[in-house]
Amino acid sequence: MSTQPSKDLETFVNPEPGRDYTIRIDIPEFTCLCPKTGQPDFATIRLEYVPAAACVELKALKLYIWSFRDQGAFHEAVTNQILNDIVAAIQPKFLRVRAEFNVRGGIYTTVVAEHRNPDWQAPQPVHLP
Repeated sequence: MSTQPSKDLETFVNPEPGRDYTIRIDIPEFTCLCPKTGQPDFATIRLEYVPAAACVELKALKLYIWSFRDQGAFHEAVTNQILNDIVAAIQPKFLRVRAEFNVRGGIYTTVVAEHRNPDWQAPQPVHLP
């Protein structure tokens, strides 16, 4: 195979850095391994972010997500690692990572982790009549 998993998160310049807008990415085929049993864990990872100067490149994100396939990680740890790695790569104004894990042992787990740049003020929501 010429394509391999990678921890490198490539970026590109935000085409509208002066505007707050939201990028939403759903990744329905996330897998990692249970660190206790070695059995696979499956999840949908949902990213929502307001970019600053850079955006994450999608093919690089796909290869990054693939890099967890053979890694043992607790749900809480892997969710926070994804958050930390993306923040390090793009320094967004805001990023939320929501990891919705499939049932294991009769229990569904959802972990939500957020980053907010302390200098960023979220815009007021618009309520239309």
